[in-house]
Amino acid sequence: MGHAEYAKKGKPDVLCAAISALTIGTINSLEELAGEKLRITQNEEKGFLRCDFDSTLQEKSSFLMDSMVFSLENISREYGDKYLQVKFEEV
Repeated sequence: MGHAEYAKKGKPDVLCAAISALTIGTINSLEELAGEKLRITQNEEKGFLRCDFDSTLQEKSSFLMDSMVFSLENISREYGDKYLQVKFEEV
């Protein structure tokens, strides 16, 4: 079973793959294209990913984050919060 628990046991979890592609792709873009300094915490077994920024985001970085959130919220609406919950924490 994939982290999203969308696919049956032993089958590829396309929902988990889509979420991973969006989040990891955005993190890579933030680092490589925008030059952001990030601190990343992840637990692949639990499907957990956290990304902390060392400074205020540039405008292009903010756009990348907005795009990722928009896509993740669309997935959550389409498949339900049983599989994906988008939560915000301001620190």
